[in-house]
Amino acid sequence: MAIPVETFYLNPDGQGTLQAQIQQMIAAGILSGRFRVGEKLPSSRKLARHLGVSRITVTLAYTELLANDYLVSRGRSGYFVSENAPIPPTYDPPAATEDNVDWSRALARSFTGGDTPRKPADWHSFRFPFIYGQADPTLFDHANWRLCALRALGQRDFASMTGDYYDEDDPLLVEFIARNTLPRRGITARPTEILITLGAQNALWLTAQILLNRRRKAAIEDPCYYSLRDLLMQARCPLTPVAVDADGLPPAAIPDDTDVIFTTPSHQSPTTATMPLDRRRALLDRAREIDALIIEDDYEFEMAFLGAPSPALKSLDRDGRVIYIGSFSKSLFPGLRLGYLVGSEAFIREARALRASVLRHPPGHIQRTAAYFLSLGHYDAQIRRMASVLHRRRRTIEKAIEEHGLTVAGRGVYGGSSLWMQAPPGSDTARLAEILRERSVLIEPGAPFFAGEDRPTHFYRLGYSSIPSSRIPEGIHRIAQALAS
Repeated sequence: MAIPVETFYLNPDGQGTLQAQIQQMIAAGILSGRFRVGEKLPSSRKLARHLGVSRITVTLAYTELLANDYLVSRGRSGYFVSENAPIPPTYDPPAATEDNVDWSRALARSFTGGDTPRKPADWHSFRFPFIYGQADPTLFDHANWRLCALRALGQRDFASMTGDYYDEDDPLLVEFIARNTLPRRGITARPTEILITLGAQNALWLTAQILLNRRRKAAIEDPCYYSLRDLLMQARCPLTPVAVDADGLPPAAIPDDTDVIFTTPSHQSPTTATMPLDRRRALLDRAREIDALIIEDDYEFEMAFLGAPSPALKSLDRDGRVIYIGSFSKSLFPGLRLGYLVGSEAFIREARALRASVLRHPPGHIQRTAAYFLSLGHYDAQIRRMASVLHRRRRTIEKAIEEHGLTVAGRGVYGGSSLWMQAPPGSDTARLAEILRERSVLIEPGAPFFAGEDRPTHFYRLGYSSIPSSRIPEGIHRIAQALAS
């Protein structure tokens, strides 16, 4: 790889001769890790023209660096960074200027902090990753995804890759969602009632921005998806956590002055409880009674391998007060960042305008690739393959849990990809997670899912979407050992 000549510039306040300054500039690039072993430097003629100096000055600088083993000459090919050059392992550039800004006063709002934990980026290097929401590369159809991506790159689809949709979406993807995905949940929607988002997180953010402010009140499940709680805290709306039970969110516990209700009825996050049909109808009645809107996050409905899932809350809605959120992150892969909002046309119109002002639309090429993958049947084949594998893993993990006497606090009626676990009272699963990391086991502590200061510390979540069945028994054995000790 050649180093672009534009990378080089002389410091107007530089000291010493031009030759010395050029030597120092190149050596500093090598020592900082910006210039790597084997990379080619610009020719002396090109660099001299770029810097506005004589060619002999650059040649002398290169010769000196050659003598000091920073560079190596390869015949007529030019100068390259030497293998013997003292290069640091990573590139960590120094601060360009001194930061004299008082950011505690300059920042109008803060978005750091909150409850959302950072999952380890190297989770795949752990032997027993009971971590939720990560894709198993062995289950993904790479070959057909690649073919769909190549098709989307073709001349016929050039406009979808390069065009600016402004506030619109790929019509093929919207049509597939309307004709195939939503009917599986009993939902009928027109294209004008569907909006593609950058995953469910983006859909939740758009919804909160449109429906909530400091005067409008929201009710959330407790425990709940921690990123949702952080997002609503940033919206600065009054927030009421409502404790869930074995059937999910209890409608009678929702305060009378609630404006927006957030719920995960199919797989309650994180307990995985499935809301029965009678309670779903009761929740709709309660929302009608207090004139509230319902945000239904149906994040994992495709993972129903134990039986057909219950109808979506949106499919039972006759007032237009349910806004439905779906995502392809769990069924395809998290890095895809494609989800969708379904709601009344008036709401989707506002969501579309807000999305356009922030990011226009999700990349057209990604939308078209997903549309081909879905419409050509590859998606359905993948769902069937994942369901079969997850079913086997579910049987394996439940058997191992029973053998080691661990306690399951919640399991999805129709499947899912995680179990909500309960350690003995008084346990600190955050500390447990630290101990297990040293034993190559990853679990998720449960405290961040709960609201308030006095949070229970003895819950934890075990995901099984990323760990092969053959490793599950040993992983559970290590968890049981750590709890016992």
